[in-house]
Amino acid sequence: MEEATRYIALLRGVNISGKNKVPMAELKKAFEELGFGAVKTYLNSGNVIFSSDEDNMGSLSNRIETMIKEQFGLDIPVFVISKEALEDILQHAPDWWGDENKEIYDNLIFIMPPTTFAEIWDEIGEPREGLEKIKNYREAVFWSFSRKDYQKTYWWPKTASANISGKLTIRTANTVRKIVGM
Repeated sequence: MEEATRYIALLRGVNISGKNKVPMAELKKAFEELGFGAVKTYLNSGNVIFSSDEDNMGSLSNRIETMIKEQFGLDIPVFVISKEALEDILQHAPDWWGDENKEIYDNLIFIMPPTTFAEIWDEIGEPREGLEKIKNYREAVFWSFSRKDYQKTYWWPKTASANISGKLTIRTANTVRKIVGM
């Protein structure tokens, strides 16, 4: 029997300032009821690590999104990635991303399929020189910016804008590293 694949599901925009409330204990139970194994959650922001024999990401995302709608009454986009693919992304991080510099905020942007990096780039454009850097790899974008000047960056306001925010889910470097290690 083949070993089940480890996956990570990232829920977009849950438990943010009282909106889209999803208790992690209930979410874990709901994942188990879908037949997923070894389910763990991390933080309150909707990070779930689980095992499944299924290898179709689209189908996994759809099943999870449907369950969230049925159980919690919420339309939440879910990004699913294998642990292996996420490890590969982290191995391709640029030197400037995720280091110890406390002045810089390091995020990883995940692009929700079927959206592509090219579409996001067309919408947002160049990062603001001197204040932020981006580098894309596969379905992710490494994004680092100055903590104190984040409001002046080009990517900060745009990633939050209505027509783009639903196509992305964003996690900090520390969160992503923690999830991969779980």
